[in-house]
Amino acid sequence: MDFELTEEQKLVQQMVRDFANNEIIPQGKALEDQHEFPKELLKKIAKLGILGMTVPTEFGGTQTDELSFILALEEIGRALSSFSVIISVHCSLFCYAINTFGTLSQKDTYLPLAASGQTLGAFSLTEPDAGSDATQLKTRAKRDGDVYVLNGTKSWITNGREADALILFAKTEKDEKKKFSAFIVDKNTPGLHVTRIEEKLGLHASPTAEISLEDCRIPTENLLGKEGQGTAIAFQCLDHSRIGIAAQSVGLAQRALDEAVKYAKNREAFGTTLSGLQAIQFMISDIATQTEAARLLTHKAALLFNKGKPFAKESSMAKLFASEAANKIAYLALQIHGGYGYSREYIVEQLFRDARAFSIYEGTSEIQRLVISRYLLKE
Repeated sequence: MDFELTEEQKLVQQMVRDFANNEIIPQGKALEDQHEFPKELLKKIAKLGILGMTVPTEFGGTQTDELSFILALEEIGRALSSFSVIISVHCSLFCYAINTFGTLSQKDTYLPLAASGQTLGAFSLTEPDAGSDATQLKTRAKRDGDVYVLNGTKSWITNGREADALILFAKTEKDEKKKFSAFIVDKNTPGLHVTRIEEKLGLHASPTAEISLEDCRIPTENLLGKEGQGTAIAFQCLDHSRIGIAAQSVGLAQRALDEAVKYAKNREAFGTTLSGLQAIQFMISDIATQTEAARLLTHKAALLFNKGKPFAKESSMAKLFASEAANKIAYLALQIHGGYGYSREYIVEQLFRDARAFSIYEGTSEIQRLVISRYLLKE
């Protein structure tokens, strides 16, 4: 085992860390408070090549190894969770899906624009009545000559309002009971409407949308893969993106640790600083240990992906542990801040709210435990 990062990975990490410290953190709280989508930050980070990290160079990307991408997400997540999930969905789901399963024409059409930041992508699987059980999709895609006609409702779509294109899943007439198909749907397609923006506990700078599809006609060449292959596409993409969710969790945990240490060293109580109190020392020790454990699980999953080895079990392990650790860590960091932690004056209040989503989206903790147990029992 070698825990040392390569020089290239260190350069990526430092570049994104500098951007996070200089550009994201100074604006983060205002973006969250105003529920403002970070449009200008996306333009700036696109110039660094971050939006093309999962896109091959032949399609205009800056494709790196998976660990470099994960390091970038950690640093972005440390600065602003909302921004990290926007980028994670774009890179880990939208670009990854088209690069892995798309035709040459689909790659030529979408990947160069996505890599440069001219196109923002989304991933639309969940429906009002189909969440953890994704096989219960009600959205339908009916073949009509050289087009598919889509009808249905999709919910909880990250980037749904701002995205220029979506990977969208629906059932065709040929699909078997538990199978569905995948499509690339342009946002400006007639019949596609954003019908609602969710009022969420956290992640306020990342709007989450509901869309309706009413006789939405898309060309047959926008079918991603084959009919019925969408189930496998969705699950493989989610296996990959869960490493990104784990990385976001690690980033938030690291920020919580940084804030807890800073506050404990400056706040005085009982004739000493909080850092001189054993109870606080124990909390900080627990935060640091859980953060590092989550980081190692996340990096292991990324390295397995790099080597082309099976990684789905490990990505679920990383997502499960890191997301639940982030919730515990945010709680402890807020506790260390005492009453001030409950105030919006300090960032730990925002971290506490944001962390709650990590153990829910892209597969709840309960789903991760099912995935992990199935692999173990199969082995």
